Amino acid sequence: MPTPHATPFRQPLIRLLALNCAIGVSVAVLMLGGLLAINPHGLRDLIFNDRSGGTALGLLLFGLVVTFGSVAMGTAIMALGRDPQRPDKTGGKMQPAPVRAAASR
Repeated sequence: MPTPHATPFRQPLIRLLALNCAIGVSVAVLMLGGLLAINPHGLRDLIFNDRSGGTALGLLLFGLVVTFGSVAMGTAIMALGRDPQRPDKTGGKMQPAPVRAAASR
């Protein structure tokens, strides 16, 4: 039986996905702001001179949120199975190991 103070964010997987989704949404908003600031090929002028520019802006933001949110969440899921890196002198590079050869008979 769930406790009265149980929230979905107390589960580590849900918290991981929510955090990475928020990161993806933030990147999407920054990307949209960058596109509007740089105005590549007159995109900003095209959006703001249209009668339904808000719809175009909303759809563009929605597409960016879905794209970058999915990438951030997928990257987090794929990184779950990776072992943490050990701080050693090798820097994560493979080192040769000495092997004893058995004498042939």
